[in-house]
Amino acid sequence: MMETILIVDDDAHIREILRYKLVEAGYKTIEAGNGSEAIEQFTNLAPDLLILDIMMPEMDGTEVCREIRQTSTTPIIFLSSKDEEIDRIVGLELGGDDYVTKPFSPREVVARVKGILRRVQTINALPADSEPREKSELTHGKLRLDLDRYTTYWAQEEVVLPATGFNILKTLMSRPTKVFTREELMDGAYSDRRIVSDRTIDSHMRTIRKKFADVGGDPIENRRGVGYIMTACD
Repeated sequence: MMETILIVDDDAHIREILRYKLVEAGYKTIEAGNGSEAIEQFTNLAPDLLILDIMMPEMDGTEVCREIRQTSTTPIIFLSSKDEEIDRIVGLELGGDDYVTKPFSPREVVARVKGILRRVQTINALPADSEPREKSELTHGKLRLDLDRYTTYWAQEEVVLPATGFNILKTLMSRPTKVFTREELMDGAYSDRRIVSDRTIDSHMRTIRKKFADVGGDPIENRRGVGYIMTACD
């Protein structure tokens, strides 16, 4: 069955470029030139993925994302002219699954779409109750996670993390001597089985490490080309 991509951008030229490349890659496309039209198209046509511009008049992409996330976990790739890390993280925390910064390569966007939809098929095939029952607390050296209260501590100092960051850390701490691939961290990070890209995990990792650096901690090590592992946390 041909998958449908909703392209949302107030720039008709960008919509045309993406439509051409996505159709060439075998996808069906629908389009919206503003946020309100995007909500209407999403509700009526139920696309498999959205490519969503952030900066639009009237109703911007973040508002569209908030609205959609109230009822759906359909993957969303943000388009943005902003390249600041804070803008990327805000978009991801609102419920975006990936981001592409303008100006972009249409081939890169298509590759992101293919990767995310491929993972949708894999994750949807998993049984919903496949995860084991978990403990109420995880500890590793100076690091402690209270799973009931969703709080994180380095020694006696509380470290406030966003929910996604907490889930990434929880996944790492479940097997602290294992190097987790980005794909494994994605699967553990999102309880709603949302689909995200490798770069999304890297952005969250930078946020986590900065939070711990503020209290003198460094709980995560990057194994270049492989993934991430816990440090000794001593």
